[in-house]
Amino acid sequence: MLCRVSLRNAVESRALSTLMGLPVRAQRLVTGRALVLDGQTLAPDIQVMLTLQRIARKGDLAGESIAQGRAAMRANAALVGGRQPIGSVRDLAVADLPGRLYEPTRRVGNGLLVFFHGGGFLYGDLASHDVPCRLLAEESGVRVLAVEYRVGPEAAFPAAFDDAEATLRWVHENAGSLDVDPERIGVAGDSAGGNLAAWTAIAAARAGIPLAFQLLVYPCTDADRSTESLRLFGEGLYLTAESIASFNDTYLPRPQDRVDERVNLLDIDLPAGLAPAYVVTAGFDPLRDEGEDYARRMVDAGVEVELKRYVDQIHGFLNILGVGRTSRAAVREIAGRVAAALG
Repeated sequence: MLCRVSLRNAVESRALSTLMGLPVRAQRLVTGRALVLDGQTLAPDIQVMLTLQRIARKGDLAGESIAQGRAAMRANAALVGGRQPIGSVRDLAVADLPGRLYEPTRRVGNGLLVFFHGGGFLYGDLASHDVPCRLLAEESGVRVLAVEYRVGPEAAFPAAFDDAEATLRWVHENAGSLDVDPERIGVAGDSAGGNLAAWTAIAAARAGIPLAFQLLVYPCTDADRSTESLRLFGEGLYLTAESIASFNDTYLPRPQDRVDERVNLLDIDLPAGLAPAYVVTAGFDPLRDEGEDYARRMVDAGVEVELKRYVDQIHGFLNILGVGRTSRAAVREIAGRVAAALG
């Protein structure tokens, strides 16, 4: 099911797109001075969006109930996501989970990118990340398989991680019927989904399951560590320190959960044979430092890693495709890396 766009949402999206598409000088009339933190300048169009969110008192999910947070994420996806034409989209069952297969207009090769959505392990679904998956597939020429794993608090930790591992096993078991080359399979995810993708790559290496690529977009890699980016960017930039703490308290309520290796990737010994990684971070993201720390951990372990920081972006830019020029350009560049790895 796609995110339904109400008339109000459509009008708001068009207005937001217009304002975010104005010349920078005009955008500064809305935002005032450029936001500069840690030697980085926030993209003007993203600053416009955040300014309008503050005026409308939208954005931060902290303090919302689970149901309210999920509804807000769906509404936000419809507001900023836009539309992305693609060859075809097909819903299917993947390891007993809802899945969606994205077929690009011009497919290149028999690779497949398995995608796990973000949302703090509490929010998100196939609909919330439909447009990003469409764009990644269409721009790369590589098919994308998105999976709606179980989220908390209804499905307690480590259900999401079990589902992610089961998904990769299912893909390999069904590679023939999917017309997928088992040697050209990659995993990907954003935020919590980036954690799932990273862990699935580790589990695959330990089990000797072939994996060609991992795309980690601003992944969370440590459930209980304070960083400089959390201090600098933990308020007013979409994802807040308060929201992160709330996600962790809800999904990882027991002390033993917080130290589990699946959510503390910085503290484990990485296995040999870990798939090459493209790690993406955002300059104004509270999770920036832990994502980059994990990239360095992989480098130290001998893994082939490319790290890309989009210095002018915020957490969640993967979804800001219908209204944001700079974020869409960034995601198109990411799709190019997918093409190089799996096309």
